[in-house]
Amino acid sequence: MSIRVRQAVIEDIGLIAELFDAYRVFYGQPSDVEGARQFLFDRTVHRQSTILVAVDEAREGRFVGFTQLYPLFSSVSMERLLLLNDLYVAESHRKQGVAQLLLDAARDYARTTKAKGLELSTAIDNAAAQRLYERNGFERDEDFYHYFLSTKG
Repeated sequence: MSIRVRQAVIEDIGLIAELFDAYRVFYGQPSDVEGARQFLFDRTVHRQSTILVAVDEAREGRFVGFTQLYPLFSSVSMERLLLLNDLYVAESHRKQGVAQLLLDAARDYARTTKAKGLELSTAIDNAAAQRLYERNGFERDEDFYHYFLSTKG
């Protein structure tokens, strides 16, 4: 396979924005490539996330997937952890192991940065993602309920 995963740099944001927009559309959001570009630019410039990008070397370095990791901290364990908030693979490259390569790179990045682990959530109806995560040792949380409070409106 000609896919390589690497950490994105600021110059990559314009290309990643297209994938990020497709990811958001997958989750029912309206397309907004410029908004996606600005969001990713802000996260990168302020060092609020790390983006790992899958590059297809056989297709002139075309970006075919990404994952975005946000740093979190556990007060109980007093350790750093990473929220794997986004993982997306272009339709043209699905079922070819790209998501696995991105997960492997995220795990390696977590180990390198001495994070205690990776946390993620996915849509209840996203069975394909659930199978991938469980195959990779992720365990569904049976101990805690997760809540959300909207502060808009």
